[in-house]
Amino acid sequence: MFEVREKPDMVEKALLVRICFDKREEEEGQLLLTELEELVTTLGIGIAESLLVRTRVFHKRFMCGTGKAAELGERARELGCDCIVFDNELSPMQQRAWEGTSDMTVLDREEVILDIFGKRAHTKEARLQVDLARMQYALPRMARMWGHLDREGGSGSKGGGGASRGMGEQQIEVDRRIARDRINRIKAELKTVRTQRATQRKERQKFDTPHGAIVGYTNAGKSTLLNKLADSDIMVADMLFATLDPTTRRIELPDGQQLLLTDTVGFVRNLPHRLVEAFKSTLEESLLADFLIHVLDANDPQAEAFYATTLEVLAELGAGEKPMLTVLNKMDRVEDPAQLAMLRERHPGAVEISALRGMGMEKLLQRFTEVLADRVRRRKYRIPQSRGELMAQIHAEAKVLSTEYEGNEVVVEALLGGALEGKLRGFLEE
Repeated sequence: MFEVREKPDMVEKALLVRICFDKREEEEGQLLLTELEELVTTLGIGIAESLLVRTRVFHKRFMCGTGKAAELGERARELGCDCIVFDNELSPMQQRAWEGTSDMTVLDREEVILDIFGKRAHTKEARLQVDLARMQYALPRMARMWGHLDREGGSGSKGGGGASRGMGEQQIEVDRRIARDRINRIKAELKTVRTQRATQRKERQKFDTPHGAIVGYTNAGKSTLLNKLADSDIMVADMLFATLDPTTRRIELPDGQQLLLTDTVGFVRNLPHRLVEAFKSTLEESLLADFLIHVLDANDPQAEAFYATTLEVLAELGAGEKPMLTVLNKMDRVEDPAQLAMLRERHPGAVEISALRGMGMEKLLQRFTEVLADRVRRRKYRIPQSRGELMAQIHAEAKVLSTEYEGNEVVVEALLGGALEGKLRGFLEE
C-alpha cells in the first residue's frame, strides 16, 4: 500500500529559505519567513538559520540561479542540517531538483502545514480532510518519493538490476493508481461524514437558536475565549493550529437568550488553496453562523496583516458579508501605546478583552445581546394545560421567565425567537 512517510520524524535541523524577486517584497518576505520559523518549530524541528534570498530573475529549475542553489546547499551542509524548508511554493520538479543538488530532504510551506495538520487532527472528519489534502499534494510528487518508500521486496522480481529498475518504474504507476483510488475513497467517506454534520446542523436549526462562529488568525486566543464564555475545557496551547476540529458550545446571554458559539480552525497567511478546499466543511460553520466573532491578538505587531488574511479566507468561503464583531484579545499584554492607538483607530467598535484573565467578558456578552436584539422577543402566552407539547417546546426552545397557573390555562412569559413566536401567535396574551 502506498504511504507517504512523515518527514518531520526523519529530520532534526533545518535551513529556512524564502526566495524574493522584488526589493519591495523584502519586508513582507521577512515577516513570512518569521512565521515559517513558528510553523517549523511547531513540528519540533530545530532551526539552524533563516535566509531571505534575493534574485532578480525567476529560474524555472531552482527559482534562483544554479550558483545560488549550490551555495544554499553547501550552507545547509556546513550548518549540519538534514533538511531545507522553503517558504515559497515548490513544484514537484523544483523539489526534486533541490533534493538532487543538496542531497537532503526539501520541504515547502504547504508540506509543513500539512504535517502540522496531520498531527493535530483528532475527529474522523478532520483526519479524512488531512489525508485528502496530503494525498493530493503527494500524487504529483511520487517519482520524488520513490526512494523514500518502504518496500519489503522492492519490485518483487528476483532478476538483476536492470529488470528491477524497469519493474520499479511500473510500480510507480501502480502506486499512483492506488493513490487515486484512495483519494476517491476518502472523498466518498467525507461525503458521508458531511451529510451527518449537515443533519446535526439541521437539528440545531430546528430550535431557532442563534449561532456565532469565532474566527481569526491561528493562536489569537479563540479556544481560550470559548472556554471562558462556556466554562468548557477545549484544548488550549500556545502553538499554531492547536484547534482543527470545530467545537460548539451553548451559552446564556444577559437577557436570558441562548447562543451557540463555535470555535473554528485558525487562518494563516498563504494558506494553501488545497487546504481551504479540504477544510471547507469544517469552515462552513462560519458560513452558516448568524454572525462572526473575529478575534485579534492585540499584542501582535502583525495584527492588521492577520486581520486582512482572515477577511480574505472568509471572502473565499463566501462568508465575507456576514455581520462581524471584532474582538481585541490579550489587551493585558499590550505595552506599546502606538500599537494600542492604531488598533483603536482601525477598529473603533471593537470589544477589548483578555480571554485568559476574563477581562471584558461582561461587555462582550452584552454586545452579543445587542447583535441579536432583533432575533428575540419577550412575550406572554396563555397555553391550555391540555397542550403539554407546546409547553415542552417553549421550555426546550425559549428562555422561560415566569409561569403561573390560572384555571385550565398556563400563563407563561418567555424570551423566544421568530419561528416559535409565529407558532404561538394564537395564544398570545394581549
